Amino acid sequence: MAVTAEGARRKERVLCLFDVDGTLTPARQKIDPEVAAFLQKLRSRVQIGVVGGSDYSKIAEQLGEGDEVIEKFDYVFAENGTVQYKHGRLLSKQTIQNHLGEELLQDLINFCLRYMALLRLPKKRGTFIEFRNGMLNISPIGRSCTLEERIEFSELDKPPQTLRTGSKDIEARKHVNQPEDTVLVSAQAGLGMWGCLVTSLVPWR
Repeated sequence: MAVTAEGARRKERVLCLFDVDGTLTPARQKIDPEVAAFLQKLRSRVQIGVVGGSDYSKIAEQLGEGDEVIEKFDYVFAENGTVQYKHGRLLSKQTIQNHLGEELLQDLINFCLRYMALLRLPKKRGTFIEFRNGMLNISPIGRSCTLEERIEFSELDKPPQTLRTGSKDIEARKHVNQPEDTVLVSAQAGLGMWGCLVTSLVPWR
């Protein structure tokens, strides 16, 4: 079907932006083929984009193979928008070390490592802090946990609220120098830390 001039103008004006984990896909899982097909049908009428807390490689893995994601979506915002792609090209990339400075960044990492070392959990695995371009991902159970262990931890965290208590402690500690920075409790097993640009302790993604 031919695209009318009005249809082309509407496509340029309208952007439908979708969250990845928990919206287009279950957390850290592959997109359903029917959902992927629907999105491409929608793309024939409007521009489409995705935004997620994960780094680009994880988003690409969930939504396609290789670099398909930047070919299938007009906009891709990884790491809560600190890494941005538009029409297949890298548009902008912010780094947390430039935003916070090395001294404050190390203070934050050291504090989180000490904090997590004192936590007693049913299970601990590996990769407790993941350094990304624009954010830190902090996970008390460890990002290398299995999906089943992640779900178990998210259920366990409800009454004692390890993550929410931890995020308040980090907020109180982090302060002062960077009041615009944000600590978030995310989907299942972690925290994310980001600044006003977007630096977030976004967990488990």
